[in-house]
Amino acid sequence: MARMHTRRRGSSGSDKPVADEPPEWSDVDESEIEARVVELAEQGHDPSVIGMKLRDEGVKGTPIPDVKLATGQKITEILEAHDAAPDLPEDLRNLMERAIGLREHMAENPQDHQNKRALQNTESKIRRLVDYYRGDELDAEFTYSYDVAVDLLEE
Repeated sequence: MARMHTRRRGSSGSDKPVADEPPEWSDVDESEIEARVVELAEQGHDPSVIGMKLRDEGVKGTPIPDVKLATGQKITEILEAHDAAPDLPEDLRNLMERAIGLREHMAENPQDHQNKRALQNTESKIRRLVDYYRGDELDAEFTYSYDVAVDLLEE
């Protein structure tokens, strides 16, 4: 599949190994994994960072290669069940942070046409994601603007 804003095709990534159950050496209780996920979320980590920390550090020294295989739930599902889910989806939050940085750069460097195009592409992706999340994880009347993004990310 081609990239969104270029005509190039991306290089293919690796696939996850096919597995039906967690490895034998990773025998941590589900409740301990859920407690560690909630603890990391309360420390302010995003779901992707929580997954990497569980992979690298683990729970009580035992690495957790795949939270979904070990618990039957994704990290975001665990966070929603414990009322610790972030108010904005992680991908939308990251794009908004990038757009704010690009907009501030454009205020200082108005002749930077390459980054002007990058800002247009980033805001296009944000609007596309807002349409996807509107009604479920965002308010039905939510619309993206620079001022709204700054207000949301200041919280």
